[in-house]
Amino acid sequence: MREFLYVDDLADALVFLMQHYSGPVPVNIGSGEEASIADLARQVAEVVGFKGALRFDPSKPDGAPRKLLDVSLLSKLGWHAETPLAEGLKKAYAWYLENALPA
Repeated sequence: MREFLYVDDLADALVFLMQHYSGPVPVNIGSGEEASIADLARQVAEVVGFKGALRFDPSKPDGAPRKLLDVSLLSKLGWHAETPLAEGLKKAYAWYLENALPA
């Protein structure tokens, strides 16, 4: 399981913290939601139009089982991520198509 945060949400959180927080405790910035790598792969395949089969090799090491930040302090301050994973993937892919491909 992994947590993903759309870059515009990160920028928004940083501005929010500069305006509303000056404490000594570090603040985690995250979406507070997690997705499996398989779910991420399926969502990416859908966004880019991939019609092939996805195969996973469960015999390979998979790292830490979960990587989810504790965003409770940020939530108490009144901020939360606005962009769901599926929407963030669509926006990122649209940007890629417009900017990263050779003309």
